[in-house]
Amino acid sequence: MSRRAIATATLIIGLLGGCTGAEPGGVGSTGEPWHDEVAAAVPAGTVGAAGPCPLPVTFDLAQDWRAEAVEAPDPGNELGNAVAEALTRRGGSTVRCELDGRAVVPGFVRVWIVDGEGTPARQALEAFVDAEEQVSEPQYRETRPGDLDVVEATWLSRRALTDSDVREWALAVQLGHRTVLVEASTTSFGEPVDVLPAYRLARDTLAGSA
Repeated sequence: MSRRAIATATLIIGLLGGCTGAEPGGVGSTGEPWHDEVAAAVPAGTVGAAGPCPLPVTFDLAQDWRAEAVEAPDPGNELGNAVAEALTRRGGSTVRCELDGRAVVPGFVRVWIVDGEGTPARQALEAFVDAEEQVSEPQYRETRPGDLDVVEATWLSRRALTDSDVREWALAVQLGHRTVLVEASTTSFGEPVDVLPAYRLARDTLAGSA
């Protein structure tokens, strides 16, 4: 074999090896839009089993974040129901748990349960993203960062208060007949990337609830 052929073969092997190692579990995109360089937060508890938010999944809660169940609307309060419907239902999903990070970062991680049983993760996630007004540049990918296969989405959401586009992220995972969504969202004046460590911790530690 000529030196040129050997060099070409070596380059190809090196490129293939680099591609394999660059995205373990399908995750490895630096910067916009995924920001995979952002590491998961330090864990300080578990959400989804015992505690304020019983869910079909469990995951680790980031340090200094607080988990609270989202209560169902009062059926006797029509005005309250209209407001609650707008805040707690989106794209065929209902929010069940909110992780409040405002003690450390201006943002939230919310857990939504898809209303229909057996809904595929990608279908549920697309409906969730499309249900938001003024969404642009949605992107999707399939990953396995932990023990479960998940579908992730990222998109730009228009914020009227600041007249700017803000990056958001969410994932969906199907466990038997239930599909769960986890959404990362910053406040109007926060930096979107600030919520990623808590979101990544939840994503990487997702497991089915016993």
